[in-house]
Amino acid sequence: MTSVNGSFRCGGGFDYDGKSLLIDKLESEMASPTFWDSPEKAQAVVLELKNLRKIVDPLKQVVSSCSDLEELAQMADEEPSLGEEINAELLRLEQATAQLEIRALLSGPNDDCGAILSVHAREGGLDANDWAEMLLGMYTAWAQQNGYTVELLDRSDDETAGITQATIVVRGEAAYGYLKGEEGIHRLVRISPYNAEGKRQTSFAAIDVSPEIDDSIDVDIAEKDVREDVFRASGAGGQHVNKTSSAIRLTHIPTGIAVQCQNERSQHKNRAAAWKMLRSRLARIEEEKREAQQMAKYQSKSITGFGSQIRNYFLHPDQRVKDARTGFQMGNFHVVLGGDIQGFLDAFLRYRMMNMQPEA
Repeated sequence: MTSVNGSFRCGGGFDYDGKSLLIDKLESEMASPTFWDSPEKAQAVVLELKNLRKIVDPLKQVVSSCSDLEELAQMADEEPSLGEEINAELLRLEQATAQLEIRALLSGPNDDCGAILSVHAREGGLDANDWAEMLLGMYTAWAQQNGYTVELLDRSDDETAGITQATIVVRGEAAYGYLKGEEGIHRLVRISPYNAEGKRQTSFAAIDVSPEIDDSIDVDIAEKDVREDVFRASGAGGQHVNKTSSAIRLTHIPTGIAVQCQNERSQHKNRAAAWKMLRSRLARIEEEKREAQQMAKYQSKSITGFGSQIRNYFLHPDQRVKDARTGFQMGNFHVVLGGDIQGFLDAFLRYRMMNMQPEA
């Protein structure tokens, strides 16, 4: 936000005028009597218009507030007591603009979808199982603190400690857009509570994030390419939740992707949820291909992806959490594990945008 010739204007990064013109154009298209003749194209236009309005409508409010602030600033020459009010309003507008900048970065084709997030224990034995459960709690806490809903799809508890894997769905505004940058390996360094000698232990957990897509998005999966396995659902300590084989595991043979769901007692509901998870995982693969092609157009520097270490969490010798990609860090491990990860999410959105800008 800047002052130009005595008036406040929003930064050009938003392209306010261009977005406003595009909204007018899309609204004209929707007014056409033949608009819904092509439902697929029409739905894409409706979605684009929705995303544009999420930026432009709040931006209009900021522009209006800037105009009011200018008038208030002129009055301050005669009423110095208004200075405190002006400073407070400036701070509010700066915060509102910062939030708009973040929201403007959530422009991917599936960013407004819910997020299917899976946690998998990796190297580290019992510590890795415990670490996986801690991460599951971290994402659940973040979601609940920010007004999202969380549904547990699948959870496999280890008989001794923690979990071997779990899958949740996080639903709310731009859930996938915010969480997709969490995909990758998360590393924990601490004094192990499972080591009698009190030695330092490094453990790993993998996070996988896919968009929760609906039936309007076409994902071509041949049933002959999918193997279905049915097994008994199990709970903590290996105890069976029920005596029927209601849990479903689907394996997409061409890609090797496997998903499973056992949260419902109904085999039919578990199967439907597993198919949705599989469609979402394959949709994510296609999205990654598009992103890779787009990155290749700009520069060779790539974004760290799934299967590589993206963030380090330290409890020993000191407390800190640092993202290996963005450099963003926080000094309180327990606050982060309590769900305060928004700084990491916002930093990755900015990092990703910077790395997708054409080189000068």
